[in-house]
Amino acid sequence: MSTTAAGIVFIVSLIIALALVHKPFGDYMYRAYTSTKHTVVERFIYRLLGVRADAEQRWGVYARSLLAFSVISILFVYGMQRLQDKLWLSLGFDPVPDHIAWNTAISFVTNTNWQAYSGESTMGHLVQMAALAVQNFVSASVGMAVAIALVRGFARRNSDTIGNFWVDLVRGIVRILLPIAFVGALVLVAGGLVQNFVGPHEVTTLTGGTQNMTGGPVASQEVIKELGTNGGGFYNTNSAHPFENTTTWTNWFEIFLILVIPFSLTRTFGKMVGQVRQGYAILAVMATIAIVSITLTNVFELQGAATVPQAVGAAMEGKDVRFGVANSATFAASTTLTSTGAVDSFHDSYTPFGGMMALFNMMLGEVAPGGVGAGLYGMLILAVITVFVAGLMVGRTPEYLGKKIGAREIKLASMYFLVTPILVLVGTAVAMGNQAGLAAMLNTGPHGFSEILYAFTSASNNNGSAFGGVTVNTPWYDVALGLCMVLGRFLPIIFVLGLAGSLAKQTPVPESTGTLPTHRPLFVGMVVGVTIILVALTFLPALALGSLAEGLS
Repeated sequence: MSTTAAGIVFIVSLIIALALVHKPFGDYMYRAYTSTKHTVVERFIYRLLGVRADAEQRWGVYARSLLAFSVISILFVYGMQRLQDKLWLSLGFDPVPDHIAWNTAISFVTNTNWQAYSGESTMGHLVQMAALAVQNFVSASVGMAVAIALVRGFARRNSDTIGNFWVDLVRGIVRILLPIAFVGALVLVAGGLVQNFVGPHEVTTLTGGTQNMTGGPVASQEVIKELGTNGGGFYNTNSAHPFENTTTWTNWFEIFLILVIPFSLTRTFGKMVGQVRQGYAILAVMATIAIVSITLTNVFELQGAATVPQAVGAAMEGKDVRFGVANSATFAASTTLTSTGAVDSFHDSYTPFGGMMALFNMMLGEVAPGGVGAGLYGMLILAVITVFVAGLMVGRTPEYLGKKIGAREIKLASMYFLVTPILVLVGTAVAMGNQAGLAAMLNTGPHGFSEILYAFTSASNNNGSAFGGVTVNTPWYDVALGLCMVLGRFLPIIFVLGLAGSLAKQTPVPESTGTLPTHRPLFVGMVVGVTIILVALTFLPALALGSLAEGLS
């Protein structure tokens, strides 16, 4: 079988698997978030937190609860890193430097999992598990909670409340993430991933020399980071390391874990608003963008434009021979279409246009299908903007799912969309305009610019992957990228929750002949078009200075 044919089979099998679980898994998540009953474990957690589980919250209280929980989480993760040498299972590592601890704490709490350090030589087992891996769960559940809160805003009428943050948080962890992570970890262990508590030690090799080997709870952390669409990893080389990703089928399974929750949440959305076809429309938008992106990334990598890639038939630099070009390109597209950041190949070594696709995927706002929860609420924001534009075109007040999109709603949606482009472009400009930013660059010209642009795009969109080639474990970059991560995460969430509160208060208006049908192919095409046009107008000049200039030179 040719490389291209194998790549097609790989992608098609993923599509089939995701289609098979879409309905049952989406329905399960619908029941998890709408059930009026609490499990024994959940009731225990609520008593521990002092939470009244049956008390609903207004959007402002919901937002304050989320922010308070996140601030405490940042302080906890930061403190564990700074006190690492005094903790059990520290493996003899020193305390993490303050600027790296700050960056890492914000990174994992914001579901970014950007790592400016080598995990296996910096963090002990306890910090990896109790601080970082825990955030793989809770930060993902926070994103899911926000998405569900926005969906309630569309589904409810004349309501001042949008749910209970603590209940949504706990249910996302206990009923969804933990069970699947448990099963997924067993699958990866069966695939050869390491799961132990062995620390760094020297092992005599067959040649008589010695080498350092690090075990650790890799399998469970790997499935957690993929399922929660997080980046990061036990090892610096991430999912390219044979202890984290052993074979082609574990590579396939990790991509499946990355995509399964975001795609299935569209079914949950349709069920909650009482119109399953609306969920299918959002799914169609996500799938259209994703399939085009994955296809183009594969084409650009399999048909490398440079002399050497053309001679060997593909661009193999930076890719593991276990996976090959096609599977690596599919992983790269999947990880940047979602807010994952896990990598099984070196994105910095991709062809100019292949690397541009990874950048463009993040610039889309990671909505196809996006991060866990974050992809759904990002796509719904774009749907709101689309119906507003359509309403202007025909001279009608725009409506979506029976809710009017007035001045307040479109302002909140617009501010949501503008946050990350501002952070990306301003951050990149500041880095290129000061010595601290330029000193970290290892490459010059368009490629060096792309590396800086990628770093700020990844941080601001809470992705976590990197182009490499730029030294980011410096005080300046740790602080700058940390600010982008925290602002890029929580400002959009506040706007989403504000929109949810505004929508929940409304009385649904009946459909009329002038109402834009939002479940038909026309609307799907419009959302795809608006998404791409908005991103192109915002980021095309920056891409022209980087990837496009490099690819056309």
